[in-house]
Formats: sequence, structure tokens, C-alpha cells
Amino acid sequence: MPTIDLNSDLGESYGAWTLGDDDAILDVVTSANVACGFHAGDPSTILTTCRSAAARTVRIGAQVGYHDLAGFGRRFIDIAPSDLTADVIYQIGALDGLAQTTGSAVAYVKPHGALYNAIVHHREQARAVVDAVRAYDETLPVLGLPGSVFLEEAERAGLRTVAEAFADRAYTPEGTLVSRREPGAVIHDPAAAAERVRRLVTDGTIEAVDGTVLRSPAESVCVHGDSPGAVAMARAVRGLLDAEGIDVTPFV
Repeated sequence: MPTIDLNSDLGESYGAWTLGDDDAILDVVTSANVACGFHAGDPSTILTTCRSAAARTVRIGAQVGYHDLAGFGRRFIDIAPSDLTADVIYQIGALDGLAQTTGSAVAYVKPHGALYNAIVHHREQARAVVDAVRAYDETLPVLGLPGSVFLEEAERAGLRTVAEAFADRAYTPEGTLVSRREPGAVIHDPAAAAERVRRLVTDGTIEAVDGTVLRSPAESVCVHGDSPGAVAMARAVRGLLDAEGIDVTPFV
């Protein structure tokens, strides 16, 4: 029986500003990429999200990013590698402390937004993130884009790597994500997203914007929690996977 993990970016509300419906998404996914306060998430929000995830035995991952609240972590920052390593260690530690008070703990690390996309090709920053994970806990798996230098550096350093695909993001023919500045970068049709995930799990392929069929060895699929209609999309994906007899289970 094929298996897949479903993950989502959660805990991204801040103060009086609410983003997404974390509880509804947590009823569907198996892993939660929880914001660590640098791109989104205040301590109270993060703790509440950890409690909700722990109550559902959903795995908690550190969603680390650039220190960029105003830009929601979606702007590249030309940060020194040593500073980036320190920032990532800080974020993992903060989330892990909150998670442990709920009876859970950080189970993996997934970079967010511009950092995620930068370390597809930016080797110095990729190494900086790898160095941070190794320094904090070298048993933590890392999620990243297949073919990225981040996963290459992580594997070289002895970390467990988990290839990830996206239910609701468009792909270039090269296998990278289409920039959010481009039209059609985000998929909004729940049925279309669900079908592409089914195909990914059963055939190991995903279609790029120009029709190119890409091979994708994904162990985990992300459904963004901050997109309009995110709950409906997550439910559609999970519903189709369940109907097809695909085992939706955490990768760790």
C-alpha cells in the first residue's frame, strides 16, 4: 500500500491578526510545520498550535525562516551564514521548548518561504541551515525540494532528508516552484490539487506549468494553511487519498 505524509504551515497568526484555521487543518494533516516567531507566530499562538497538534498526535516541525515579520519571510535576505545558523538554532530551540510543555517535541525541520526557495540553489545558506540542525539535534530530519542543494548538503552531513512536493503550488519545467509573483503560481481548485497528489503518490510524477511530467520522489506533501480555501483543499486531498486506500501517515 502506498503511503504519504501530509504537512501544512501553521501557527502563523500574530497578535490580533488571525491567519488560517489551524484546528481544521490539524484534523486532516499528519505533520504541522509550526512558525517559530521569525516570519510569523507569536508565543501564545505557537503554544496553542503545539497543544492542538499534540492532542491529535500530529508531528510538530520547526518552520524556520528569515527574520522578516513584515515580509512574512517571503523576501530573500543576504545574511551571513554564521548569523543564519544562529537564527535557525534559536528558532528550533524556541519551538522545541514550547512543544515540550505540551508533551510533544520538534520532530523535523522545514525552512519557510524565501529561505526554502533560496537554498534550492544557494549552497552557503543551505550549509548554514544544515549546520544549525546538526548543532541542535543531528537526528532531526529535514524537508526540502527534491534536487535542491539543501538536501544534497544535508545528506552529505548525515542528516535524514525528506523530499517534499506541494499540492497547491505550480512547478517550473526544472522542478522548482513558480514564483508567487507569477500568475498561476498557486492552485486554488481543491479537486485539481487532490488529483495531482493522487497521481504523485501512485505514479511518482507531477506536471509542470508547460505540461512537462516531472519525477518526484516525495515522502511528504504540503498543503498551505494560509491560502484562501486551504481547509477545503486539505480536506479534498485527504478525502481522495483515503478513498484510494492510500495510507496517510507521518514520515517520522
